[in-house]
Amino acid sequence: MTQKLPEPMLRAFAEAEKAAGRGEVPVGAVITDKLGNILAVAGNRTLVDHDPTAHAEMLAIREVAAKLGSERLIDCDLYVTLEPCAMCAAAISFARIRRLYFAASDEKMGAVENGPVFFAQPTCHHKPEVYGGIGGQRAETLLRDFFRSRR
Repeated sequence: MTQKLPEPMLRAFAEAEKAAGRGEVPVGAVITDKLGNILAVAGNRTLVDHDPTAHAEMLAIREVAAKLGSERLIDCDLYVTLEPCAMCAAAISFARIRRLYFAASDEKMGAVENGPVFFAQPTCHHKPEVYGGIGGQRAETLLRDFFRSRR
């Protein structure tokens, strides 16, 4: 049986597919308010922007912070197609994101369930609720196909 994904995760996948079309690693992110209204959508743009910090999560966080006029995104939820890296996990913590939903785990660069397990560190000031594996197989297939086509 196929898992029905929430609308924000479907939008994140659409952004990941757009990123792949630009030659970027296919990762997409969506931030919603506490009512589920979409505030920002983004896909990786590190190559296009010539910016190593232009991960989907970072771009979405920057957009919502600018819209809200605040560095604190309290009561906001982040949906992303891949487990966030350490940089993005730190930004999620600093922004005070309420909930993090991600699709595929990232054993190599992830920092939520893998690697440094950022939110479990005693120096982490804010720990969002975390829900992983939402659409994980779809994300794994998207990533595998992308990297296979690049070899």
